[in-house]
Amino acid sequence: MREHLARVRRSLGNGLTELPDFHGPQYAALMRAELLERRLPSLRRAINATGIVLHTNLGRAPLADEVVEAMEAAARGYSNLEFDLETGERGSRQDHVESLLCRITGAEAALAVNNCAAAVMLALESFAAGCEVIVSRGELVEIGGSFRMP
Repeated sequence: MREHLARVRRSLGNGLTELPDFHGPQYAALMRAELLERRLPSLRRAINATGIVLHTNLGRAPLADEVVEAMEAAARGYSNLEFDLETGERGSRQDHVESLLCRITGAEAALAVNNCAAAVMLALESFAAGCEVIVSRGELVEIGGSFRMP
């Protein structure tokens, strides 16, 4: 309502001479419509017709129904995300993903990070430790979280 009144004030400042009927049914309907619109979540389904399969602006890869159901089941209550059920002490969220990645890939160890830049840094640290790495100026872009490749 405050925002609507602010728009009316701006309109008055811009030359509007007639005030809306704040007591009439049309004003109540307008306020109701604005309130209902605000209740909608800002994230909405979209159709990816860009030709880019994993579009970063459209939420990346859609999840399989089974994955969504498993996430929903875990999110509905408490979980052992960072709790070790065997020891009864604090655990690590990496333990869950590491065991899966090792089983799938046969690797001795695994680590999951939340963005490609972190993955690139880990790869560089592992494979080029102590060496000079040449990076194209075009690749020196800043991404989310103000991360820049040093």
